[in-house]
Amino acid sequence: MAGNADPDAGNSTAGEPITEAEALRRLLQSEDHSQQYYGAWWLGRMRSQHPEAVPLLCRALNQRRPRNPGAGVEENAVARNAARALGKLAPAARAAIPDLLACLEDPDDGLREAAARALGELKATEAIAPICARLASGPERAGGQRADGPRLQEPCEALLEALGDIGLATPEVLAVVEPFTGHGRPLIRSAAARTLLQLSGEARWSELLIELLEHPQLLVRRAALMDLGATGWRPALEPISRTLAENSFKLMALRGLVEKGQGEPGEAALLACMDSLL
Repeated sequence: MAGNADPDAGNSTAGEPITEAEALRRLLQSEDHSQQYYGAWWLGRMRSQHPEAVPLLCRALNQRRPRNPGAGVEENAVARNAARALGKLAPAARAAIPDLLACLEDPDDGLREAAARALGELKATEAIAPICARLASGPERAGGQRADGPRLQEPCEALLEALGDIGLATPEVLAVVEPFTGHGRPLIRSAAARTLLQLSGEARWSELLIELLEHPQLLVRRAALMDLGATGWRPALEPISRTLAENSFKLMALRGLVEKGQGEPGEAALLACMDSLL
């Protein structure tokens, strides 16, 4: 789903905002993982341009270890936040692409998810082959539910969206993505349709997303709103405006239509609709 919010980063020790220098200091030390976690979040949230930000985030990304449930905020949580932050520092974080690619092979599916999203934000064409390899077994295997819980074998939503964000529409990529439009979970169908609409521009994929705007579950309607916004598909204006969802989500989707489709006709109508929702 487009527009994923940052996870709760917690507060600084004193409950007060911190500076860039303090965020870097917290990330540099390795004794307190909760402080590293917050430092990584801060650098991404504030789009830090400090020359040490990317190297320190890469260092945090590479300190991952097997999960230890008794350790509180463990190293992999820090690594996941570092990956998220690196995606927000595009294009300055392109030096982190090799480290993020390595994370696609990590056994922690949460880290694979964060790395895939970051690689999409960085528009890393180097990630296309490994992402396609992860998805190649299709909805039944890569998209199959794990035996130990509700999560899928692969973080399919993030992997699919990354391919759309990277934006290379080869026949091989389209062939890997299309089967996921029939996945049993509507959020996966939405992500696949979003990617295919981004890559191919074919209106038939917008129809699947517009259909999901009428899904009985609010979570699915929100996801379809964000995915339509990410595509910049201007004909979605009317379906978005009448969706049974919060105005805040409609506004985010409409803002996506404006930003992704700059220079296309219909901008006045979009802006007028946004004004009516405020």
